[in-house]
Amino acid sequence: MSSSPRPCDGLLFFLVVLCVSFNGSATGTEANQSAWLSVDASQASARKIPKTMFGISFEEINHAGTGGLWAELVSNRGFEAGGESIPSNIYPWSLLGDESLLIVSTDRSSCFERNKIALRMEILCDSEGPNICPAEGVGIYNPGYWGMNIEQGKAYRVLLYVRSLASINISVSLTGSNGLETLATSNIVSDDASSWTKIEVLLEAIGSDPSSRLQLTTTRKGVIWFDQVSAMPLDTFKGHGFRNDLFQMLADLRPGFIRFPGGSFVEGVWLRNSFRWKATVGPWEERPGHFNDVWHYWTDDSLGLFEFLQLAEDLGAFPIWVFNDGISNNDQIETSKILPLVQEILDGIEFARGDPNSTWGYIRASMGHPEPYDLRYVAVGNQNCGKKNYRGNYLKFYSAIKSAYPDIKVISNCDGSSRPLDHPADFYDYHVYGDANSVFSLSHNFDHTARNGPKAFVSEYAVTGNNAGKGNLLAALAQAGLLIGLERNSDVVEMASNAPLFVNANDRRFNPDAIVFDSSQVYGTPSYWMQHFFKESNGATLFNSTLGANSAASLTASAILWKYPDDVTYYLRIKVVNFGSNMVNLKITIDNLDSNSIQANGSSQTILKSSSLMDENSFTEPNKVIPIKSPLKAAGKYMAVSLSPHSFTSFDLLTKSQTILVKEHVSIPNLSS
Repeated sequence: MSSSPRPCDGLLFFLVVLCVSFNGSATGTEANQSAWLSVDASQASARKIPKTMFGISFEEINHAGTGGLWAELVSNRGFEAGGESIPSNIYPWSLLGDESLLIVSTDRSSCFERNKIALRMEILCDSEGPNICPAEGVGIYNPGYWGMNIEQGKAYRVLLYVRSLASINISVSLTGSNGLETLATSNIVSDDASSWTKIEVLLEAIGSDPSSRLQLTTTRKGVIWFDQVSAMPLDTFKGHGFRNDLFQMLADLRPGFIRFPGGSFVEGVWLRNSFRWKATVGPWEERPGHFNDVWHYWTDDSLGLFEFLQLAEDLGAFPIWVFNDGISNNDQIETSKILPLVQEILDGIEFARGDPNSTWGYIRASMGHPEPYDLRYVAVGNQNCGKKNYRGNYLKFYSAIKSAYPDIKVISNCDGSSRPLDHPADFYDYHVYGDANSVFSLSHNFDHTARNGPKAFVSEYAVTGNNAGKGNLLAALAQAGLLIGLERNSDVVEMASNAPLFVNANDRRFNPDAIVFDSSQVYGTPSYWMQHFFKESNGATLFNSTLGANSAASLTASAILWKYPDDVTYYLRIKVVNFGSNMVNLKITIDNLDSNSIQANGSSQTILKSSSLMDENSFTEPNKVIPIKSPLKAAGKYMAVSLSPHSFTSFDLLTKSQTILVKEHVSIPNLSS
């Protein structure tokens, strides 16, 4: 993830001209238009689109995982976020009771070697005597990530480690935001907790509150230590820990891949704060967590390498692991000293793919997944091509990985779109950021890229700047134009993903984002809904399509043949972006197609548009800008259609099919018979 747009003047000359001539096309300077589009539906025209073409890129930014996709409700559950020095800040934990009733501090008495900080609570009051505790008790509470979403009738598992020199009687409660309404409660009673003891409590809510909190209280004098306090809803996707509604937003995109865990999060501002996979596996309470110094918040690393691999499997997507290459924003490991990190990455691949009897495959199996994960792609670093040690470090990683796992595809940070790479790679990473006009114009960026050599992975694309808002229609249309260009060039571009993916509305570190959520709600921005137009493209068949010479630069189009999984029904989909401010009368001709091959009954059109380019979705209007589907009664080999200003339209033509074999050995319907 980067906030720096790729400048228009860094592209080939033809693209510079296009950028200049296109400037202002979204603001209403064009005359009324007519245009035509020709689609060649012949066998010779057909080309297979990679199954990985469109996917998603996950980064731990905007509390996307911590306080987001990962369903953990407690923030700073291990009291480690305040640092290793004691006494430390325990935020967002807060006290219930004043200093005459209890004293709370931290010490280094935890039973976990990699996270030694524990919370010490000395209770000064008692159930009897001169200093009597309030009836509701004293203690600590945690509000989670801007409130815990507790829902009536649902169950929540609270796990915590506790120690005390005396007997304990602790109330574990889920309450409303002010602590006055008890939604669920249970008591922990023990006569002997002198050693660290793991306690599990199952709470069933009798009420609902999206801003709830977890409270640990007592009315008994003494000293109690707490550590690793977790609260999770039982209802997560397949019990794998992913928040159901956020997971479903991803699943609905049917991504071909998921790139993780970043982004700049992988690098860190300093190497000491980079993502290191070995610290993210094993029992959750033993993971040390680390400070996300790029995006300025603590992450407990519950969403570690194992969970990312599981997420990919649950989505039916290929995992793409981006690992640190010994380079952060501010420091680097010399190539002569990089081999220990190279071995760490080889161990990580063994963790993902190794036999359960291997050293790291055994660890994966012990976490509940004896079968290997299907890891086929790794990326060496993120946006580091210009760094001094990148090429030297990259070659060490590349050589070691190819030697041990020759089938794994290795992705370089260096751009190979305009000139050949000076090092071996299977893919090169390419990021697109800019204003709406610039991003739309990049629809043609790969038209003249050499067809041999490494393939492009456009792992991050986004419209940025003031005119993107928090994710508006303008940004979505510009990105749609880019994706049509990538789809048309899917022989040299094999993967593409939008970034960032998620944003917690309470912690916007980057705008815009695809999916917006808080503790209890979620909605997709127009860019999220735009991506739905491409979810059938993975593994589909691309046909040549040509816009007439008189067509404005504000139009771009593609044509594919696709079908639903486990279905024999095929659709010819024609997608057209009208980035201009006027209505366009478009005549569509489908060549090499029998006039009886298309069925009007069952054909449809889907349009993404709104009354204003700046329109956005929100919690109050989550469906303000979403695709609208309607029947296409005029479906046929020849069509005259109207394209609304500032719109993205998909025409899905139901076809009658007979199977033939095209040159790429792709089975497609014979549309000419």
